[in-house]
Amino acid sequence: MTGENHDTTLLYRYTFQFEDGTVKQFETRLDARTLELLPQRELPKPEWTKLKYCQCENCPLGDKVEYCPVAVNLSELVETFRDFTSYVGTRVVVKAPERTYEEDTTLQQGLSSIVGLYMVTSNCPIMDQLRPMVRFHLPFATSEETLYRAVSMYLTKQYFAMRRGETPDWELEKLAQIYSAISVVNAGMSRRLRQASTKDANVNALIILSAFGDTVGVSLKDGVGQIEYLFK
Repeated sequence: MTGENHDTTLLYRYTFQFEDGTVKQFETRLDARTLELLPQRELPKPEWTKLKYCQCENCPLGDKVEYCPVAVNLSELVETFRDFTSYVGTRVVVKAPERTYEEDTTLQQGLSSIVGLYMVTSNCPIMDQLRPMVRFHLPFATSEETLYRAVSMYLTKQYFAMRRGETPDWELEKLAQIYSAISVVNAGMSRRLRQASTKDANVNALIILSAFGDTVGVSLKDGVGQIEYLFK
């Protein structure tokens, strides 16, 4: 990562290494303060990236927005793997600012990690609510890790709200609402990616993300009992 200024830019480099020797690499640069995705070039805008194309039912963007910002940022990744099946084996190497992660896994699992990164950094008003988690992005996370990170992020946010004199949500009620809205977005993006792909790798990657989000939502209703054992 020579030449990267970590004071202004964060780089996550995902490399997919397939058994036949094929290598696919994607570099995701983020503004270090806002964590907004910083595309390095003009991205393709196929028909399926238009906002009205399988638009999410709860999309808050108005008619003046022509393209879905998440779809546009996903376009190169989706077009690359549109003809790939979910269970093809791949070694995924993730070069993050502080360390490197490596996993022998299926394509759908590797894709779900980078798709999640794109979705919360693309200026979707709903997905952006999870953006603070990106600074401590954890590739190949389990559902329990995802729950812990989401709750920790949200409670930290409430602490700062309290310090500003605002009313904190210690009961996690609004976090449950956030994940309910995200579930709707995931369903809409799944429909969009299904139309953009001939095989199932892209769609199943999003289904995995959606399943993780649903797990968080269910656990919130249960009072996050899934991780309570850690504090006994």
